[in-house]
Amino acid sequence: MKKLLFLILPFFVFACGNNPDVIDDMGDAEFQLLDQDSTAVTFPDDFQGKYVVMGFIYTNCPDICSLITQNLKKIQQDLNYPEDVEFVAATFDPVRDTPSTLKNYARSFGLDEGFTFLTGDSTQVFALMDSARVRSQVSMTTETEDGRELYFINHSDKIMVLDKESRVIFEYGGSQKVIPSIVVEDLNKVR
Repeated sequence: MKKLLFLILPFFVFACGNNPDVIDDMGDAEFQLLDQDSTAVTFPDDFQGKYVVMGFIYTNCPDICSLITQNLKKIQQDLNYPEDVEFVAATFDPVRDTPSTLKNYARSFGLDEGFTFLTGDSTQVFALMDSARVRSQVSMTTETEDGRELYFINHSDKIMVLDKESRVIFEYGGSQKVIPSIVVEDLNKVR
């Protein structure tokens, strides 16, 4: 019996590693958004048939959003710019993060091919955030000398991976330095 258990256990571990548990199924969801070029995007429908590595950011973030964006870029590079994986960053600050703002943000990180930045109507953006279990809350508001409102947002630190059927199969702390190598390893197991 012990011999049989030793033979079955490695097979079970290997089989489970190739078929990760589904954390959430976003396949029935539909969010009408805009990309950095002001092109209409239906998320996740427009990405079905590909893996999606997705982070959540806002361009006025003073700290972790740039780390999340750098991690997304590193994952893309380490995977050697794969054709079967889309890289997406969605903002939770649609008021300030217009398509042109996101386009400039993408340029500042040297991101063009294979990256989609999403924004849109606040209702749609916040519905996406709720569906992805991303939380955000204005943490500090102040007024500038010229009368503009300046605010910062406390938010979730997250990168997630969707499979080709728009099911969330992996979630990570998005700004951690070790995340790119873990995401690459996990994706290589399931691709």
